[in-house]
Amino acid sequence: MWEIRPLRFRSVLYVAAALLFQPLAACSSESDTATAPVQSSAEATPEADASAPAADEKLVVAFGDSLYAGYQLDPGQGFAPQLEAALDADGVPARVVNAGVSGDTTAAGLQRLAFTLDGLVRKPDLVLVGLGGNDMLRGIDPQQTRENMTAIMEELKKRGIPVMLTGMLAPPNLGPDYRTKFESIYPDLAAKYDAPLYPFILDGVLGKGNLMLGDGIHPNPAGAKLIADKVAPQVEAALKR
Repeated sequence: MWEIRPLRFRSVLYVAAALLFQPLAACSSESDTATAPVQSSAEATPEADASAPAADEKLVVAFGDSLYAGYQLDPGQGFAPQLEAALDADGVPARVVNAGVSGDTTAAGLQRLAFTLDGLVRKPDLVLVGLGGNDMLRGIDPQQTRENMTAIMEELKKRGIPVMLTGMLAPPNLGPDYRTKFESIYPDLAAKYDAPLYPFILDGVLGKGNLMLGDGIHPNPAGAKLIADKVAPQVEAALKR
């Protein structure tokens, strides 16, 4: 099991990346359904990864933003393929579908959720949901983020699909009120929907130059592998529930 640092300590680390993110967010549309940055060819669409899993394989969908999509990474280097490799190494055969889209807010994710699920070859055994970071970086009201995330959870519950959440933190410069409202979304929804929660997707990676791309925001291949290796045990437990 991994070591999760206290939230406040990790938020201090997060502020550096958030400050770097702000110019990118400012260039985006003010709408919370703004278009994503141009994806690299390695950022797979759900259809590209949705070939039928083998009979003994679990079907896992990584539904999130650029941190799931493998932003600027080559095929096989992003979170989804590295999670699949980590599960396989632990003796858990699984097909992990990359349903990450760079720039997605929770509103954009909600809009494409049904399309993504309907395009799969069968109902997933687990959906990982990793959204909210772009909402925070654009200063979207946390109440709106909460409502969108709740709608996503409700849709998955209606379809009888188990969910696991990966959380995000807000930096101190957004103020304690925003941080409290935003960061409480993930544990609150995890408790409400009995969903496992990995509190901070960039835990152990953020702020480490050898694990991040030059933008200081996204993990490099080694960082994506570390994240996948740390998330894998909780995914394995969720698949056994």
